[in-house]
Amino acid sequence: MISEPEMVGEFDASAEREVLDHAGPQAAGDRPPRATRPRARWWWALGGAVVASAVWGAVLFADGSRDGAPDMHGYRLGQDPCGAVALKSIGAAISPRAPGTRFEAGMLRHDALDQAQCYIPLRTESEQQRSDKGWYVSYTVTIKVALHKKTDPRVEFEAGRTATDLGVDPETEVEVVPGLGDKAYLLSLEGGEQELRVLDGGAVLSLGITSSLNWEDDGRAPDDAVKLPDLAPHKAAMISDMRDLMTDLKS
Repeated sequence: MISEPEMVGEFDASAEREVLDHAGPQAAGDRPPRATRPRARWWWALGGAVVASAVWGAVLFADGSRDGAPDMHGYRLGQDPCGAVALKSIGAAISPRAPGTRFEAGMLRHDALDQAQCYIPLRTESEQQRSDKGWYVSYTVTIKVALHKKTDPRVEFEAGRTATDLGVDPETEVEVVPGLGDKAYLLSLEGGEQELRVLDGGAVLSLGITSSLNWEDDGRAPDDAVKLPDLAPHKAAMISDMRDLMTDLKS
């Protein structure tokens, strides 16, 4: 059955021609000319598709993802990517970095991926500042940089936001940090550790702080252990030093 709305609309010129042909005998010269179906709409649709394809191609070319390669936003790894990290904010909030001391896990350079990782110990407390019980706290800053030059890392970045070097901990607290790269998360892990992760185009950067307790008191056995300090107050310092790191890797 043809419903009423389907009968409302543009009248078909071919249908009109059939009605005129069967209205009665007419001379061949008296017949109206054969009507032609309008085709302007199809040309308009084809033109719109071409324009849309051109615009989409321009967008792909502009963001560097035509071949799947992400935009690197100017990031690059120099000869010593960790040596120039001043850690000004963390140094002011906790302790300056120990002069001339760092441990590097080596640097990878490849057409698809450049990667660097280093561990920077902060200057420990002096003997006068240590607890009477012989305990003192030491801090280490871990920096990781991965520049993905062939494939976009955003899917893996999002999927692994609760994964750590020790595995996946469902108890890890994940906090979104707005205004830092394309995406940024601050992870609070059990055991006195925090990690700030940033995705910015093809670059994935991480800055983490780990605290640990150390015993030192003339060979005596340690007594009651003290608690690790809360690292939550140092979130702003981590974000500030991450911004400096991102700027340094673009210079």
